[in-house]
Amino acid sequence: METVLAFVIGGLYAAGIYSILRRSLIKLVIGLIFLGNASNLLIFTAAGLTRGKPPIISKESITEVAEYADPLPQAMILTAIVISFGVLAFVLVLIQRTYKMIGSDDIDEMRGK
Repeated sequence: METVLAFVIGGLYAAGIYSILRRSLIKLVIGLIFLGNASNLLIFTAAGLTRGKPPIISKESITEVAEYADPLPQAMILTAIVISFGVLAFVLVLIQRTYKMIGSDDIDEMRGK
């Protein structure tokens, strides 16, 4: 499973970097979304994948549980998703305002004005 996720993460990073290098602002935002999702998956995969195990160990368990899902990366990813949604909303409003002022979403045309 980790191997498949490694290829997915690599593909998302490649697509994100490719989209960021384009001339359109909309493609820049899509590239940022790809990079954010790839980073979240990277954190999740680096923490270790544990399927079917709870993230919290109950007090009733007398013996030490060998495998459990680490709740810290899950909390970090949830926080990163909320922050990236806020940044995305801000960037979209900024792009809309820029498009109204300049009339184009081409980055090279913005440099000339």
